[in-house]
Amino acid sequence: MPRSRINGNFIDKTFSIVANILLQIIPTTSGEKEAFTYYRDRMSAQSEGNYAEALQNYYEAMRLEIDPYDRSYILYNIGLIHTSNGEHTKALEYYFRALERNPFLPQAFNNMAVICHYRGEQAIHQGDSEIAEAWFDQAAEYWKQAIALTPGNYIEAHNWLKITGRFE
Repeated sequence: MPRSRINGNFIDKTFSIVANILLQIIPTTSGEKEAFTYYRDRMSAQSEGNYAEALQNYYEAMRLEIDPYDRSYILYNIGLIHTSNGEHTKALEYYFRALERNPFLPQAFNNMAVICHYRGEQAIHQGDSEIAEAWFDQAAEYWKQAIALTPGNYIEAHNWLKITGRFE
């Protein structure tokens, strides 16, 4: 039974009902409908913290989905799971892949910046200020891209850029 049918959350049930109706009335191929089902199920699994199941559904959605824009969001969400699991190198790889398909994902740039900033903080704690500065500079570049795409968002990042002299 698809996860969306067993979820007890009212909002998730409502979303599933509306999504099913839309899938019936909007002309889509059977492959697109199947890809959407996996996408919907993985979102549900991810929101419940079942990352292994979510990853399986994301990978299946990637196998079925052909639209680059839709694939970018699948890749982005795979990156989120790897970030949540502390697998930052894998997360960065998936964020890069998402941005290759859709360069207008400010949230991917933001998450990449957060990972780089975190690595900079780790380098400081290890006493390596040169490496830390390199990570912070990379974080700044990603945050600048996120802010350029969505001015007014990422206020804390904007302030950090100003305070550290990295905002141009």
